[in-house]
Amino acid sequence: MHSSNNKTNQVRQTRTTTLLNKNHQRIDNAFNRFTNSLTNNVTKQSYQKHMIYFLDWLEFETDTKDMEDRLNHLYDRVIQDKEGLKWFNDAIVDYMLFQRDRFYNKEITGSTIYNYYKPIKLFCEMNDIILNWKRISKSMPSSKRSGQDRIPTLDEIHKLLETARDPRIKPLVLVMTCSGIRAGAWEYLKWKHITPILDREKRSVLAAKLIVYAGEPEEYYSFMTSEAYTALKYWMDYRTSHGEAITGESWIMRDLWRTTSVPQDSKIGLAKYPKQLKVMGLKTMMCRALYRNNIRPILEQGQKRHEFKTMHGFRKFFKTTCEVAGMKPANIELLLGHDIGISSSYYKPTENQLLEDYLKVTDQLTLDERFRLRKEVDFYKQRADSLAQMAQRVQRLEEKWADQ
Repeated sequence: MHSSNNKTNQVRQTRTTTLLNKNHQRIDNAFNRFTNSLTNNVTKQSYQKHMIYFLDWLEFETDTKDMEDRLNHLYDRVIQDKEGLKWFNDAIVDYMLFQRDRFYNKEITGSTIYNYYKPIKLFCEMNDIILNWKRISKSMPSSKRSGQDRIPTLDEIHKLLETARDPRIKPLVLVMTCSGIRAGAWEYLKWKHITPILDREKRSVLAAKLIVYAGEPEEYYSFMTSEAYTALKYWMDYRTSHGEAITGESWIMRDLWRTTSVPQDSKIGLAKYPKQLKVMGLKTMMCRALYRNNIRPILEQGQKRHEFKTMHGFRKFFKTTCEVAGMKPANIELLLGHDIGISSSYYKPTENQLLEDYLKVTDQLTLDERFRLRKEVDFYKQRADSLAQMAQRVQRLEEKWADQ
């Protein structure tokens, strides 16, 4: 019996040691320490892309082109001695001076330089590489950090909604303009994360709540208008009518499918086999819609930026509209998923308080005037019905008093 217990303990110890070794290998690696600090997939892709630019500029080659190997070898080179650390510090300064020259030549904007700077700094911070960042930052030009882009106008949004042939454009635009979610949020958004908020008296949808980045550390909630929820519900019902089995786990944004006959046993392009649409797919879809409908033409030679951003412009539209309409600034930031700083320790609005403030601006966030007018007609119809019921009650009371 004693021997059996010893064997069991040895097996458990072996398993524990193996697990610890695997976890150690997964974490104790310069590349993994860098990438594990990035929880957002879009940010992770951007940071990795800009680190590759830096490695290519350094002409730092290894036996393979694999990014993980290149960064791990770079880390080994930097920490091997003081000379390696000095070489790396000087290389970063030269790299930022190279980017500054591009800025002066108007190849990039001043704010774009930070896209090259931040990944390198994060890589160093996550790997305990101590550099003279004050000296490095001095090599960068001072510039406005905010972009010079504008928000899309109502006329531009209306034209997009009226002329877009892709059935995904309308729910996409309406949800983003009235909730302020980021483009990356669509990669997490499932049908179960949308909950309609009903007006029991009017028996209609007041608004809808959506959970943003569900299951992630950045999770928060926002709201959408009844117009956006109606468009979203129509899109999901449209998919059901073509054979897709919609459940709470269904992604909100998916690929399109063929409506004509396809070869037997072919699963490509069928409604029954949805494929989630990623951020780059959404941006490509929106760019094409803006271009095809002559809302935002292709950039001319020498131009670097459009007047408004493909997806982020709708988020800016939400913030601007809410502020102009008089919504509380702190509530706007909370619905955008922003950190409100030290105020978050003291300002704790309930969900109902946020909803109440949001409902004050839903008319301004409702883009289709016909939808807004239908709501007003329904309101006055209900008011007329209430007045008619009150008149009948008064008449019955008058008849009762007359009989007495």
